[in-house]
Amino acid sequence: MDVIKTLDAKGLSCPMPVVKTKKAMDTMNTGEILEVLATDKGALSDIPAWANAGGHTIVEQKTEDEVIYFYIQKA
Repeated sequence: MDVIKTLDAKGLSCPMPVVKTKKAMDTMNTGEILEVLATDKGALSDIPAWANAGGHTIVEQKTEDEVIYFYIQKA
């Protein structure tokens, strides 16, 4: 997986992880992958819902040591 950019949204609470993810995605090209790191449990539903609504693809999602990792491919 070729991650173009990493967004550290750890410690931020809803809705900031989604807001910052959208801003980061706006600077990227179609097909590029953004890595998002979040600790807010709300991100588990918020980020996939946002990605789906925008036509983006979550290539991978995992949780390690209370950090949620999303790998989102821009539509």
